[in-house]
Amino acid sequence: MVLFYLSNKNLIYAVHSGENLNSEDIKKLSGLFGGANLIEKEIIEANFIGPRKEMITPWSTNAVEITQNMGISGILRIEKFIGINT
Repeated sequence: MVLFYLSNKNLIYAVHSGENLNSEDIKKLSGLFGGANLIEKEIIEANFIGPRKEMITPWSTNAVEITQNMGISGILRIEKFIGINT
């Protein structure tokens, strides 16, 4: 399962979870991302700059560890993407 959070700074956070997250964990993630809003879509039709799907970034590794320290289990990967206008 992949959840997308949109921040007001034109950033998208993609959260890959191995299990369904409860509403409390979804709120915690929003807070972690600076108040970003959960997007209720499976696909986002836009252009973004970010890592390739095959490459897990060090940022992702640190972000996942932070979620574990927050008591959120099941997060496999988190990546940050910057929206661009074409």
